Amino acid sequence: MSRDKDTKIVYVCRSCGQTSAKWLGRCPGCGAWHTMVDEPVNTPVRKGRSLFAVSQSAPLPLLEVSADVDDARIFIGMNEMDRVLGGGLVPGSLVLLAGEPGIGKSTLLLQILCRLASNQNQKKVLYVSGEESLAQIRMRSERLGKIPESLWVACESEIDRIIKMVEEQGPSVLAVDSIQTLLCGEILSAPGSVAQVREATARLMQLAKSRGVPTILVGHVTKEGAIAGPRVLEHLVDTVLYFEGDRSHTFRLLRTVKNRYGPTHEIGVFEMTEAGLKQVPNPSEVFLGQRPKAVPGSVVVPCMEGTRPILVEIQALLSPSHLSMPRRTSTGIDSNRLALLIAVAERHLGVALYDRDIFINVAGGLKISEPASELAVIMAMVSSLRDVPLDMDTAVFGEVGLTGEVRAVGRAELRLNEAARLGLKRCIIPHAGSDRLKFSDSLEILPVRRIDEAVAAMSEVS
Repeated sequence: MSRDKDTKIVYVCRSCGQTSAKWLGRCPGCGAWHTMVDEPVNTPVRKGRSLFAVSQSAPLPLLEVSADVDDARIFIGMNEMDRVLGGGLVPGSLVLLAGEPGIGKSTLLLQILCRLASNQNQKKVLYVSGEESLAQIRMRSERLGKIPESLWVACESEIDRIIKMVEEQGPSVLAVDSIQTLLCGEILSAPGSVAQVREATARLMQLAKSRGVPTILVGHVTKEGAIAGPRVLEHLVDTVLYFEGDRSHTFRLLRTVKNRYGPTHEIGVFEMTEAGLKQVPNPSEVFLGQRPKAVPGSVVVPCMEGTRPILVEIQALLSPSHLSMPRRTSTGIDSNRLALLIAVAERHLGVALYDRDIFINVAGGLKISEPASELAVIMAMVSSLRDVPLDMDTAVFGEVGLTGEVRAVGRAELRLNEAARLGLKRCIIPHAGSDRLKFSDSLEILPVRRIDEAVAAMSEVS
């Protein structure tokens, strides 16, 4: 986009929106490196009410405000998606669906819209794409199945024209793919810039709140894993969903990062197939389906993803190192946490790990961030070091402290019941609070106070 010579330029941080009169290598606001981009300064005059004024109304007592959000939710019909949203779409909500390129965001969005526009829901849905042509959308929808009659599509990137479409068509649900392709005529910068993304999101937010139309936005993710665009984008929307997964695996995780109308850190599990994304109602069986039998270094841990317990396999491989600095590689586990657990194991178990290459992997491409997996990581390393497999019917969970103690974790009963449901016979758990737990009678509990007790219990059940 051409600029006049007299156009004033400022530098804006793509992460936090901090402005500067000159380019800086590091943003003074958030401290991020190489995020300052140049943008022209223009202050268009707005007619009418303010952009962020959703409605003009007099103040009301809070007790008189209607709170029937759950009753007005729009159910999509996909259990995994409804769970992540907290029970369905809320009228007037703004949902941001973000993910890496090629992970399947557009495919998931089209499947959601087809469900909403199906004969069961009878919702008029408007799908606006700034990246694909109408023919491309038709080809992708035919691959996914039957095309509903209530699904309308348009190729448009001008935000004013999109708003006019919504006012004329009156859809029940609006979807825009993607927010980085939208263009506001009053802004001189190119689509995808900080000013364009901020302005387009603000106008769509006003449109969704004023007309009560739930709006789904697709957003791109940078190579650092953050949503492309200013940080204010995540603050404006009501719900932020991350669609993530390893391209070498067929499974995809839809994770809730922010939700004003439901729980956060909830996940939905999908499998990528030739006919689109398939829901995985029982992810524990999927992640443990290819687990090898009687292999050292393999430990099952019940993890909590939101309100859902999932059993995953943690694998450890320890081999003699011929390097001056042995390698410490982890996939699905934080590398800094792994270094801490290695130090705890050396100090309180008396094992020598300084001359070993250590590799930790979470099977299935899942990423574990909760501390309940720490005891399982240590036991997997000891199992691989001693070449002694852990019993196949045993699960392990617990947080590990720096002094070697095993600490209690939340929702232990859900973890135990999930282990019993999948046929496991015993579980090594923290001793604290174990006498108050209610679980299946078919499960044997081995409470431990320290990691050396856990290793001794592992030797007894091996």
